[in-house]
Amino acid sequence: MDDLDLTGDLALLSHTQQQMQEKTNTVAATSAAVGLHTHKGKSKILRYNTTRTNQITLDGEALNDVKNFT
Repeated sequence: MDDLDLTGDLALLSHTQQQMQEKTNTVAATSAAVGLHTHKGKSKILRYNTTRTNQITLDGEALNDVKNFT
């Protein structure tokens, strides 16, 4: 892919808060390595059948929790 400026939606699935944070960090780092950047304002966290213990962050900034995707 020589000219990839835009990517579509991506869903990360995890069983634990720690796994989700690790996956978020990995996707951001891997994307940045090839010149892609994650838009923090458009990134959302949807939790299903779990409680929120800590926020998921990206570069130190908390990502928004939502109740559903539209």
